[in-house]
Amino acid sequence: MAYPCWDMPDAATPAPTKTPLSTAAESQADVYAIHGADPEVLAYAMAKYSRSSLSMRESLAEISSQRAEQFLNTFYFQYGHRSIADLAHIPFAIEKLSLLAAIALVDEQRWDGQERSTRYQNFRKSGWHTPALAPEQKSAYTSAVEALFTAYDAVGAQMTEALKAAIPQPDGMKDDAYLRTLKARAFDVARYLLPMATNTSLGQIVSARTLESQISRLLSSEFAEIRALGEKLRSAAAGAAWNVHHAEAQVLCNEVSSVDDACGCRVSDILLREVKTAPTLVKYSAPSEYAISSRKELGAAAAELMAGQAIEPAPVVDLVEDSGSLEIELATSLLYPECHYSWRQLQRTVAALPAARVTELCALGAKHRGRHDELLRGFSSGHGFGFDILMDIGGFRDMHRHRRCIQLIQGYTDVHGYDEPVCPGQPTLAEAKLADTYKSAMDAGFAAYRALRDAGEPESAAYLLPLGTRIRSMFKMDFAEALYISELRSAVAGHFSYRRVAWEMYLAVQKKHPALASLFRIEDVNQPVDLLKR
Repeated sequence: MAYPCWDMPDAATPAPTKTPLSTAAESQADVYAIHGADPEVLAYAMAKYSRSSLSMRESLAEISSQRAEQFLNTFYFQYGHRSIADLAHIPFAIEKLSLLAAIALVDEQRWDGQERSTRYQNFRKSGWHTPALAPEQKSAYTSAVEALFTAYDAVGAQMTEALKAAIPQPDGMKDDAYLRTLKARAFDVARYLLPMATNTSLGQIVSARTLESQISRLLSSEFAEIRALGEKLRSAAAGAAWNVHHAEAQVLCNEVSSVDDACGCRVSDILLREVKTAPTLVKYSAPSEYAISSRKELGAAAAELMAGQAIEPAPVVDLVEDSGSLEIELATSLLYPECHYSWRQLQRTVAALPAARVTELCALGAKHRGRHDELLRGFSSGHGFGFDILMDIGGFRDMHRHRRCIQLIQGYTDVHGYDEPVCPGQPTLAEAKLADTYKSAMDAGFAAYRALRDAGEPESAAYLLPLGTRIRSMFKMDFAEALYISELRSAVAGHFSYRRVAWEMYLAVQKKHPALASLFRIEDVNQPVDLLKR
């Protein structure tokens, strides 16, 4: 390859001496954190970098909320510059929503937040969500929820005593630390009995773009509680935010006002003004007709395709093969969330269809797509690893937190049965004399679910399913994410439910790609662990 002459040093001339790093000129970059700007104003200021030479300090000094609204109305809504909304991040507290609604709320690939832990808190105190039901149905519903909580209390208390008997308190370990650790292990077992109706609370910090998508998705739900949650999120973003410093600011304003009324008014205007976090960016959030219509038609297509087929037994984790056809994977992905069949069984059925029918199924997923709609999640295909996972809902909620993968989640049902909590090294339900209590409570919960479902209330019935109920989901990812999840979720401090799933993921990769197995830093989850280590 020929190089320009100015890139090649002259053989007769010594190469220039490099300046040592220690004496290199300092960077002239100006870096500073920003606090106190309204989210939409800050988004506008950052967007101005592409259209103005002003610094951030200069931009924020001249921008008003009104100017930000005008800018966003033009560039975000009219011109479609959706990435601008990624620049506005908003913290929310969402409290007293059901576990069922919380799963729907956090089902975003770009989401950051934390939820109450079933390991460290007694959820008996949380209460529960009751959907709109006829009086007789409401009475049966309440009785079913109360029965599950009674069993939850009994299993938690008795398992704690069984753990005390099995695991002596080490010398030097404080009483409260010992009891707290054993209670956490007992809650790991008892949580299987928590109904989906159980209330929880969570906090999230999301961009306005994620929020807009989240609200639209929630408003499109089959569940009334989730649709109402979408409305409340939109109202919270459009209305006045809670000011954590309001009380302190009020005191300061009163002190200043007592000295100088004019000055006091100016201080009050600044410190006590209402801040609306994203009134412009969420004002057009609405139910997604694309999602609603597609869900209905794909559900009908899945029912027609699989009519008469029994659900075949499947392992806890199944690493599915690449069909060799993107069209078959797309069609399978679109149908999977709308049925309760395993990926392998569904994919085999789709693959047997004529090519033209497979193409029709793919087209069905885009049939109702509007101008600004993102494609359904099922179109995110072409990943190297697809794990078809069948596990308890409680464990799934922990796996659900992994965002660097595509998750296709099936609906809640009783057809897969329920799991029994088993942790190597920990007393079993039988050893703790809890087997009958557990089975009776789970069976009663399932019976109440079926009765309400068969009475024409399938959405309300789902709230009666305990967290031990199995749910099927497809996780698509690359090798790096498969390794990360397997290592992280198999760690000894984790819950035994997802530890088992992470281990099965590793074994599936090991079987298919044995040369890569040595890259995993993983311990056999079947070995007993020190239950006092967290």
